Amino acid sequence: MEALRIISQDHSNLWRLATTIDHVAEEIEGGAPIDPFFFHSVFEYLEQFVDQSHHPKEDDYLFRILRMRSTEAADILDRLQTEHDAGPGNLKALRDHLAEAAKSQAAASGFAVALRNYTTVLKGHIRAEEKHVFPLARQALCTEDWAEIDRAFLDNDDPLFGEKAKAGFREFYHRIASLAPESIGMGGQSIGRLQKETVPTKAEVLLRVNQLESCYGRIKALNGISLEVRRGETVALVGSNGAGKTTFLRTLSGVQPMSAGSIHFDGEDIGKLRSDLRVRRGICQTPEGRQVFGPLSIEDNLRLGAYTQPKNQVEGDLEKIFAMFPVLKEKRRLPAGTLSGGQQQMLAIGRALMGRPRMLLLDEPSMGLAPLLVEEVFNVVKTLKAEGMTILLVEQNAFAALAIADRGYVLETGNVILTGTGQELLNNEQVRAAYLGM
Repeated sequence: MEALRIISQDHSNLWRLATTIDHVAEEIEGGAPIDPFFFHSVFEYLEQFVDQSHHPKEDDYLFRILRMRSTEAADILDRLQTEHDAGPGNLKALRDHLAEAAKSQAAASGFAVALRNYTTVLKGHIRAEEKHVFPLARQALCTEDWAEIDRAFLDNDDPLFGEKAKAGFREFYHRIASLAPESIGMGGQSIGRLQKETVPTKAEVLLRVNQLESCYGRIKALNGISLEVRRGETVALVGSNGAGKTTFLRTLSGVQPMSAGSIHFDGEDIGKLRSDLRVRRGICQTPEGRQVFGPLSIEDNLRLGAYTQPKNQVEGDLEKIFAMFPVLKEKRRLPAGTLSGGQQQMLAIGRALMGRPRMLLLDEPSMGLAPLLVEEVFNVVKTLKAEGMTILLVEQNAFAALAIADRGYVLETGNVILTGTGQELLNNEQVRAAYLGM
């Protein structure tokens, strides 16, 4: 049933995109100008990914075989395939609305209405597949059916759905995030990625924490936490507000004193080291709430991140950060306080990367961000993970964090109550009920 997993992932991206389009439509109704480049990118993505790849794959394999196995499926599949067939025409109508919207405010309001109508249909379509088609498929299809369907969806050489095509779709998606209005997305004009460095092995333990305790006055915030992070791993620390997640990161970085236990980093006991000495050893943190230096320029914020690094490598590292976050390059001379929340998060991550971290501590990177930008932040984390960076990720968005983590720890009132691989925790009924709302 790998095909259902792939389709669900596509649905998640499409739902975020639909939510973003709704936000932009609301802004247009409030008098905001229309950015044709953003909408051309959106429409091109919907056309090439949804109408020319995603829907045909469903029609040719999942829907076709399900029709043969289930008489109950006919009505819902007829409706969904009609919506598939109508997709190109609906996009053409939206392009026509966009052309008219450039001429008058009245036409702009009509364009906003058309956008909402499109996303309403798209969200309804996703709900229908998840609620009706998936359960029918699980019930009616046999092992041989799933083998044929999964083989089609997992074909990496498929010109429409293989790895090369999917890479192109990801580029489209990143570009949409880059072009989205500043209140929604990053507001950049291009995309990039950090240059690949040497990839460490994942076998060796880089961080070992044993029975760590920390207090605020008489209140014990951490009650004997023990965990490990290996080189190249992405480890998620999840839990509700007040569980001690941020306190744990602050204690690791030396900002919050520890009252008991030990912290070993790369075999060295760093429990008594000052925070600046921990940074010099390669522990770099992006703090909760971003905490950029508002009056300073974006470039100066990044340079401060490289304070402990040799001067001869700073310019090259700046260019790597600008390649990953082009909006920061475009606005490099502006005060950091003028950036949107999402752009400030990118700056905070970039500032930490300027310190050439051996382990990156990310504290609630998605906090307060619009849905499309949350996706983009986690795409950045995935990129860093792919480059072999060791990451300790603290997140309230447990689903997103565990989905990309190699391993995870669940924290509750200063104690680790569960641990396992990211997938194991995602499938754990206790975690799903308490943190995933499922």
